[in-house]
Amino acid sequence: MSRVLVTGATGFIAGHAIEELIKGGHDVRGTVRSLRDPARTAHLRRIADSLDGSLELVEADLSEDTGWEAAVAGQEYVLHIASPFPAAPPRDEADLIRPAVDGTLRVLSASVRAGVRRVVMTSSLSAVSSGRPRDGERSRSEEDWGDLDRSAPYAKSKILAERAAWDFVTDHPELELVVINPGLVLGPLQHAAARTSVALVRRLLNRELPAVPQLGFAPVDVRDVARAHVVAVEAPGAAGNRYVCAGENVWFGDIARMLSEEFGPQGYRVPTRRMPYWMLWAAGRFDREVRLGLDFVGSAELASSDKARRELGWTMRPVEETVADTGRSLIELGVVRSRS
Repeated sequence: MSRVLVTGATGFIAGHAIEELIKGGHDVRGTVRSLRDPARTAHLRRIADSLDGSLELVEADLSEDTGWEAAVAGQEYVLHIASPFPAAPPRDEADLIRPAVDGTLRVLSASVRAGVRRVVMTSSLSAVSSGRPRDGERSRSEEDWGDLDRSAPYAKSKILAERAAWDFVTDHPELELVVINPGLVLGPLQHAAARTSVALVRRLLNRELPAVPQLGFAPVDVRDVARAHVVAVEAPGAAGNRYVCAGENVWFGDIARMLSEEFGPQGYRVPTRRMPYWMLWAAGRFDREVRLGLDFVGSAELASSDKARRELGWTMRPVEETVADTGRSLIELGVVRSRS
């Protein structure tokens, strides 16, 4: 089978992509910033061993040139998944944007020199819809781009990194590029150290919020996102395309209700009453993570995954399953406090 490099191997999406690739019989190489702490990669080695698969881990950092030539050497495909994911808005947006853009160009440049056939890059629905009006009627698709002038730093980093990638392959047509634009990625964690968007679920199960803001999301299961990446490697017609992978709008209150129904009998008192805007604003003065949601109160996230379904044969599992599996993994890994 094919030889595939996955960047940012210890990340949320990357770990599931590695598992999916190994299941498909691919030889996988993954990049990590450091191999000095075996505990950070132990879950990946367990996955490879359990599937009797081929997994090699190498050091390469998006902020440095060192390591990338060796990382891509001999690889047919690259899944470029690594990108900064902040727990809170950075004080200087350049600290987020620069490594996202420069890191992407490092990976693409090394891929061209190594003769890599195709790069599948993880972008975000933010690169499609950020800063655009949420009027409750228009559904965003691959034809859309976020508004840089009205976007938060994380969304800017995704827009600029993706645009840099498309500009790069315009100048290097020998390299094929496919971009995956997932919505809010939920689903089971493979290890407790992963810093991801499942923090929303953690906050509900830990009752870190007294009530639930009226925020809309287009969630997608990490396992389905991983599968989209692997299909994009193999699909002949995928080159040169973006693919939105996101479900229908789900309100934060609906996620809270799903968690309450699933875990309430186990003693988890999930908040379900709606939080007024003034309360969210007050909390955001002291909590930079909460502050991220202020601009989206009361607006639905509408996105279409029709192209991915039509061209990749991609499907999603029910959001109820995704939410339940997210909560279950957080409890089992000790990320959420036990109620026993």
